[in-house]
Amino acid sequence: MTRPGGHPDPMTTRDPLHDPVLAGDRRALARAITLVESTRPDHRDRAAALLDGLRAVTQAQALRIGLSGTPGVGKSTFIETFGLMLTGQGQRVAVLAVDPSSARTGGSILGDKTRMDYLTRDPKAFIRPSPASSHLGGVARRTREAVSLCEAAGFDVVLIETVGVGQSETLVAQISDLFVLLLAPAGGDELQGVKRGIMEIADLILVNKADGELKSTARRTVADYAGALRLLRKRPNDPDGFPKALAVSALESSGLEKAWSEMQSLADWRRANGYWDATRAEQAAHWFAEEVRAGLLAQLDRPETRARMAEMARDVASGRRAARAAAVDLLEMLRGA
Repeated sequence: MTRPGGHPDPMTTRDPLHDPVLAGDRRALARAITLVESTRPDHRDRAAALLDGLRAVTQAQALRIGLSGTPGVGKSTFIETFGLMLTGQGQRVAVLAVDPSSARTGGSILGDKTRMDYLTRDPKAFIRPSPASSHLGGVARRTREAVSLCEAAGFDVVLIETVGVGQSETLVAQISDLFVLLLAPAGGDELQGVKRGIMEIADLILVNKADGELKSTARRTVADYAGALRLLRKRPNDPDGFPKALAVSALESSGLEKAWSEMQSLADWRRANGYWDATRAEQAAHWFAEEVRAGLLAQLDRPETRARMAEMARDVASGRRAARAAAVDLLEMLRGA
């Protein structure tokens, strides 16, 4: 069915997943995320239409919290305990856990869902492990779209767990509203090992395992990180006192209420002072540019382009052509394609 002018009526072309996702159906949400993660051209077209359709009828915004931490710091335990605390308060929580992928097969370990057994069974929670593939920083390329689907499904908080800690993890800042860095009690050498770049984007540093024999070590670690944070240049989108470091224990569920209160306080301040909307607008522009770049790179993967590149590479390697001249010719060929 079409409307006047020949345009399709959105009410009759609506994707079958549209209404179930809006209703918060977790199975439909899982299928929708599978759709946006697919690389098949027909799936990509359908995913784009589904996302546009959902965006047209809902402006829901969840609190997006990026979470990263060193291996063994207890990210899964923290997320489960923290998530259960939030669902206990009536919040609906989605967890997008970006897992390590095999460099050989692209397969994903997908262990987080099995480690968060209690949260998995909570009707107010949704856990989705996704393979990171080769995307820089451990943030799956389509995680941003999965976040949008979770928001459309009515989740109040979306936790985005990323792989490891390093300079590349700054990519999570282009997806989340807040960035939380989870660290273990440590001494000076371990403190030196945490990269300055990851410290500069952290809104909150949580020192986990502040229990038992490590409790006093955790307190000293918090003091060390608090001192390090004071040496960083103050950011315009932070109120006084942020970023800050706190001690928590996921095992004993201590410090989590305080951490959640600080997250809410920072998010509220940014909303009230215009930084929330401005940051989301900047993120949208960033991902538009990324999609354009990805589209251009996809052109290089066409068989005829690969064949032409291989031919030019042989000419360059043999010295028959200069690298720059060959690159210019290839770009000209792509423009004419």
